[in-house]
Amino acid sequence: MLGWALIFAVLAVAAGFLGFVGLAGVAASIAKLLFVLFLVLLIGGFVIRAFRGDSVV
Repeated sequence: MLGWALIFAVLAVAAGFLGFVGLAGVAASIAKLLFVLFLVLLIGGFVIRAFRGDSVV
């Protein structure tokens, strides 16, 4: 999921550089959404593993 967020971020930068402002905005929004979703799942996984007594790292 983090890979997809990075792909959309690069796409947004490339589209913005080439002048495709609408496409750049959409790609940036998707990248932000995927990155936040990745962070939420990562933190959730850490919390669940900590409550189960497993090693968090």
